[in-house]
Amino acid sequence: MSTPGPTPRRRGGLLRWLLLALVILPFAEVAALVLVGRTIGFWWTLGALVAVAVVGVLLVRHETSRTYKALQETLNSGKMPADEVTDAILVMIGGFLLILPGFVSDAAGLLLVLPFTRPVARRMLQAFVASRAVAVVGPGAPPPAGGGARRSSGRGQVIEGEVVAEQQAPGTPEAGGPRQLDR
Repeated sequence: MSTPGPTPRRRGGLLRWLLLALVILPFAEVAALVLVGRTIGFWWTLGALVAVAVVGVLLVRHETSRTYKALQETLNSGKMPADEVTDAILVMIGGFLLILPGFVSDAAGLLLVLPFTRPVARRMLQAFVASRAVAVVGPGAPPPAGGGARRSSGRGQVIEGEVVAEQQAPGTPEAGGPRQLDR
């Protein structure tokens, strides 16, 4: 007999918030544009939008380069690049938000792209992903031991492992080439 696992959580939570943000964002952008336009005038507002977009693109290019170099260095050192991958995702999302016209999306994009505000967003994103991983795997699940952990994928049992290549003895004819199996 198998014991049932944890009850699956509803997947609509994040999707619901994302859809709500997509509905509210245009209204917030228009309200911010009208407010700024009334305060500083139409042409200054238009100039500010263009200036923020240009500065945002330049900043994203610079931060993308920095993030890519940090990712390469971490990979070359053999460490797990969790922070660097998270930074790359945040810079990509922030760049997208900076390209959108509007002050609200620009503010959110700057928070994700600027190097001194990104660590807060990184910790929040990593905590969210970790909480989702616990929700999927289940609290108190044992960590995988030695790469041979078993887990269920819903289509049967999966046994993880690694492939170890055989090395031929020096001087044998098959030492350098591919092996053929006789059937």
